Amino acid sequence: MGLTKQYLRYVASAVFGVIGNQKANIAFVTLRGGEKGRYVAVGACEHVFIWDVRKAEKVLILEGKKHEVTYLCPSPDGVHIAVGYEDGGVRIFSLLNGESNISFSGHKSAVSVIRYDALGARLVTGSRDTDVIVWDIINECGLYRLKGHKDAITQILFLESKNLLITSSKDSFVKWWDLDTQHCFKTMVGHRTEVWGMVLLNQESRLITGSADSELRAWDIQYIEEVRQYHSCCEKGFPSNIHQRSDFCLQRILSCKKAGSVLREARDRVVSLVTDAKAKVLACHGLDATLEVFTVLSEEEVQKKMDRKLKKAKKKTKSQGGGEDVPELVVERKLSDEIQKLANIKASSKIRSMDCLLVPNGEMKVALLLQNNTVETYTLKTSEKNPTGTKTSRLTLGGHRTDVRTLAFSSDNIAILSASGETVKVWNRSTLQVIRTMGCEYALCSLFVPGDRQIILGTKSGKIQIFDLASGSLLETTDAHDGALWSMCLSPDQRGIVTGGADKTVKFWDFELIKDRDSGKSKRLTVKHTRTLQLDEDVLCVRYSPDQRLLAVSLLDCTVKIFYTDTLKFFLSLYGHKLPVLCLDISHDSALIATGSADRNVKIWGLDFGDCHRSMFAHDDSVMFLQFVPKTHLFFTAGKDRKIKQWDADKFEHIQTLEGHHREVWCLAISPNGDHIVSSSHDKSLRLWERTREPIILEEEKEMEREAEFEESLAKGDEPVVPGETKGEAEPAGKKTIETVKAAEQIMEAIELYREESEKLEEHRATCKAAGKELPPPKMNPILVAFGNISPSRYVLEVIKKVRSSELEVSLLVLPFPYVPDLLKLFNGYVQQGLEVELVCRCLFFLLRVHFGQITSNQMLLSVIDELRTNTISKVREIRDVLGFNSAGLQFLQREIESKEDVMFFADATDRFEEKKRKRRKRERAVLTVT
Repeated sequence: MGLTKQYLRYVASAVFGVIGNQKANIAFVTLRGGEKGRYVAVGACEHVFIWDVRKAEKVLILEGKKHEVTYLCPSPDGVHIAVGYEDGGVRIFSLLNGESNISFSGHKSAVSVIRYDALGARLVTGSRDTDVIVWDIINECGLYRLKGHKDAITQILFLESKNLLITSSKDSFVKWWDLDTQHCFKTMVGHRTEVWGMVLLNQESRLITGSADSELRAWDIQYIEEVRQYHSCCEKGFPSNIHQRSDFCLQRILSCKKAGSVLREARDRVVSLVTDAKAKVLACHGLDATLEVFTVLSEEEVQKKMDRKLKKAKKKTKSQGGGEDVPELVVERKLSDEIQKLANIKASSKIRSMDCLLVPNGEMKVALLLQNNTVETYTLKTSEKNPTGTKTSRLTLGGHRTDVRTLAFSSDNIAILSASGETVKVWNRSTLQVIRTMGCEYALCSLFVPGDRQIILGTKSGKIQIFDLASGSLLETTDAHDGALWSMCLSPDQRGIVTGGADKTVKFWDFELIKDRDSGKSKRLTVKHTRTLQLDEDVLCVRYSPDQRLLAVSLLDCTVKIFYTDTLKFFLSLYGHKLPVLCLDISHDSALIATGSADRNVKIWGLDFGDCHRSMFAHDDSVMFLQFVPKTHLFFTAGKDRKIKQWDADKFEHIQTLEGHHREVWCLAISPNGDHIVSSSHDKSLRLWERTREPIILEEEKEMEREAEFEESLAKGDEPVVPGETKGEAEPAGKKTIETVKAAEQIMEAIELYREESEKLEEHRATCKAAGKELPPPKMNPILVAFGNISPSRYVLEVIKKVRSSELEVSLLVLPFPYVPDLLKLFNGYVQQGLEVELVCRCLFFLLRVHFGQITSNQMLLSVIDELRTNTISKVREIRDVLGFNSAGLQFLQREIESKEDVMFFADATDRFEEKKRKRRKRERAVLTVT
């Protein structure tokens, strides 16, 4: 067998150039007891970046897998942050070390909102799939799924005092859920359009909702405790067990009446509606750049205001000659007396999301995530009469404001050039730090001048801009074309460039050094126009052949024309694409030319006769960029389908796909040594890929792709159904995924192994009995040996323990019934031995609920169930007694230590410590003053 061609794998190295994602919100976080308002968390593609806004630097990266971040919610204690993803998954990260140990999977589409309860023990998530799921964080499992909304969930609020949940949706409804009974007991229909946001004020007695108009609607919530209404049942002489009859009703009455409206200045829809932790300040914004801030007055402040109004009214009545016979005046209390406009904060661009917090001195800190990849922070002194927002920081250096449309590598592989609609940046590849940022026009193409001291840009207005990297200044702007300058290529002899534009011309330019007018002595670089090639159509792309013999030009008429460079005589016409060729490149030996088109195909041609070697369907959308790897016949293509693909131009084979971008990929650049690739996308991110030493075997790659497709189709199959359960408002929280299917298979395999080993043991006993002597035991299964010579029953328990808590129920639901009797017998043994009683009880109760009919009709299982009943009750009582004893002992020890040493534990200790600190400082200041 001959030697096969070896390909090396490219892997993702880093994501940079993105400050904050447009899909996710922004949230204030605290790191290791740091000051509040200093750190913000933002989504950055699939990762979460924690920025220090004071130093304008990234302090922590919470790494995701492959799906985009859609929502962030810090926990009440500030130690964790819950992150929702595009695929409906939720992961909880620790802000201390950046690790994620808890993950939930229940939604079918992107998570749109996340909310913790006050203790941080429960998490509620809402999604675009219209479902609301309540998760138990301590037990790491889903509690239940609430169904009822008809469109995406926009906001969720906890009513802690009553254990209620309020959800709003784009279906224009606000629903109230009782979490004790898991049902919707009230639906508010007072909105004509989508409800985009809501907040609770005045100790959960007022609800503010924002929809698609300029009104913020206020609703007064009034609670009436549970009332047992017997109607006239008792009077009619019904029996005492009246609660079993339909005439008896247990009601939780809650009235929610409209109290008025607060008018916003903006006319568009509410995007974010946020309050601080104590609901003293209300902030909202629409689709524009203005943030409106309102102050919520306390009851005492409102009463003072009403007293002043009454006094004023009385004075006015007296002055009008009312005399002594003035009737008792009543001043009407309006919503505008309770919620007052505080200030407007004008951001530098449209606001995508915001978060705010109030510090003890009355200062309000605001963090804004803008639409143009920027984070801004402001402070507002709420105690002042007419406060104004002061900008305290702005994160802009680490990314472009608009999409990067052109990239280039320096000749030494160290520097990366990226240019967008307003700036050009030069990055250090190893540190990913910005070296230079220079303002420019809308750039479409770029390159490093030989020597890497200057860069040249081609702009949308048809100009050539030359920048000096040492000084970071614009050296020269030259009018090159009448239309957009679409493409630029450095000549192989490195003495000049060629440009192609929308004015149907290809122009040749030579580098020259001229005297700088400003300094007079030093020389600077310029370009001198030498020749022009006039064509019939707009030029989209130009490339020299590496031997500088030929020039390839792609035109708007879907053809590629090849000319001789020296005489500009026509040589070949390459036609066959159905749509214009957007990109092309010529191999290092000038033998092949590859063209990528908007018709989604890549064609490989020979440059000797212009024959098409192969046409390949490359991407699911337009091919935006194509480039050969230096000194090879391998090339990369980038498409609007978010993928980057590597191809072999000799064997016409697809080698690998680089997936990571979440939007259209605009361009890429390959380093001169071929070890690195940088790509840019509409998601504002730049991604660096590096070549490893790992070889790619194409057959294995294809097999892995087929396996991934099969697993995806398996997870998308029908959801398992619980027999006898009707679909209502509350359903199980989990969903079928490939992980749950694999977990169920592992449990089945473990039970199969247990059965085999049990049969072997029984056969061995029978043989020993027949022989009348003890024979050597049968050979143990290698799996059990690997687990440390454990028993088969213990191995089953180990497998169940390894199933993630959030996936346990769905894994057991997928399990076929023939395996359940064996599990029940094993559970009985585990409970008797006191092994993992809590986990075993959880699995047992779930299986009993799901397979109740089949278990109760099976006579063989009656004795097992009876034993389980007695054993579980006694074991659970034992564990409860131990926990109760330990808890009482710890409380006793705490009281003893506190009484002996006068030390306060936990929260009280920190509060008292801070109080003592403040008093000591006060005393020290007083002593200094006296001295």
